[in-house]
Amino acid sequence: MLVHKSATCGCCGAWVDHMRAAGFNVDVRDVDDLDSVKSQVGIPFGKGSCHTAEVGGYFVEGHVPAPDIKRLLAEKPDAKGLVVPGMPAGSPGMEMPDGRVQPYVVELVGRDGTTSDFARHGH
Repeated sequence: MLVHKSATCGCCGAWVDHMRAAGFNVDVRDVDDLDSVKSQVGIPFGKGSCHTAEVGGYFVEGHVPAPDIKRLLAEKPDAKGLVVPGMPAGSPGMEMPDGRVQPYVVELVGRDGTTSDFARHGH
């Protein structure tokens, strides 16, 4: 897994730790211009977050949980990747001290750029 992130982003580092703990081999690249990375891999407008990863021919945008990425890689849908827009509280890398999880949806981005629900968390 290759992760593009800002050098100063703490929650991105925590998400990388979550990926490594789940067994992913992670290479981190600190970049100054994440928008160009997002454009290159095809993140849809309005679906961005603070880091962008590439794994198994897919992109993973934002605080997507490791089990959802493992499911993506196992099922191999005809898609571009997964996104969690924004930075939901309680998602991997955004853990809350009280364990609370803000409800959020992991979206699958199709080849045509449309999105559909892939997984729901915190409901």
